[in-house]
Amino acid sequence: MSQPDPASLAVDAILDATGLNCPEPVMLLHNKVRDLAAGGLLKVIATDPSTRRDIPKFCIFLGHELLGQQEEGGAYLYWIRKKAE
Repeated sequence: MSQPDPASLAVDAILDATGLNCPEPVMLLHNKVRDLAAGGLLKVIATDPSTRRDIPKFCIFLGHELLGQQEEGGAYLYWIRKKAE
């Protein structure tokens, strides 16, 4: 059974880090995830190519689930499910 398209999932919050460069997107992500309920879904929009490396590492390090990532019109999109407490 294939995974649902992350873009079709209802998100609980959106972090728009457009125009920000490393390390700002990950710093903002850290704060945003903290405010999210356990199991909540966060969509991140970024333009910094380094987020392709940093955001998956952030998820692995903190135990959150990266449901998907895609590139669209010069922006990098990520869907992150906050770990259950």
